[in-house]
Amino acid sequence: MDELSVDIGAYDIEADEEYSSWITWFCELKGNEFFCVVDREFITDEFNLTGLATMVSFYHYALDIILDMEMLSNTELAEEQRRLVESSAETLYGLIHARFITTNKGLKLMEEKFIQREFGVCPRVFCGGQQVLPVGQSDIVRESSVKLFCPKCQDIYYPRSSRHKTLDGAFWGTTFAHLLLMNMRENGLEFTKPTQKYIPRIYGFRIRKPESGTDESREDRQQAVEKIAEHLSISTGAACEFQSPDTAVLSSIPNVSK
Repeated sequence: MDELSVDIGAYDIEADEEYSSWITWFCELKGNEFFCVVDREFITDEFNLTGLATMVSFYHYALDIILDMEMLSNTELAEEQRRLVESSAETLYGLIHARFITTNKGLKLMEEKFIQREFGVCPRVFCGGQQVLPVGQSDIVRESSVKLFCPKCQDIYYPRSSRHKTLDGAFWGTTFAHLLLMNMRENGLEFTKPTQKYIPRIYGFRIRKPESGTDESREDRQQAVEKIAEHLSISTGAACEFQSPDTAVLSSIPNVSK
């Protein structure tokens, strides 16, 4: 009897060690790295879930899955319904997540991920590897995918990973990124907008935006051709092919200045 009790106790300890909540499992899935773990206490507070019941199908079943209570309520569901409930659970968690990350604790968790570059860096060269933040272009589900916002150039970009490109932007919303950056600025951290810009050139000459359709622009293009011809030491015969401003080659050359 005593030996049996010991065995059962050992089994219980092992089971506890292997146990993983649905929230932890979901956040550790490949492609879900942008999510943080939402506190169970936040989810069980009905005030924090106000309005979500009308936005998610199978709301109560989905909530039970998130809170690891699915065995109590989903035994009567068919397999097809079960799949729909699991999908709804992911959507519901995403919407809860969007609210949680605007709280003090949520902001702190996301700031740590930001500092560790878990969201990636800005692809713009002159931003110098600036960390980015996930941002939604809408707070409504299925309107747009998540983007990455750079606090330096103030622009958004598609995530590099194909897994991240399918994530719904509403799971981070339009507020979080800018609220976090505002808090960080208040704490003394500045994100200076880069002044350096890429300057396109043709054979060393800067390209100016053309004013199409004007005599002046045609003259500028003609001068550009002459400068390039001179720069490349093109023969007079070869340069003559570019004399008419109506030719296809000339019309495709923008204004150029040194």
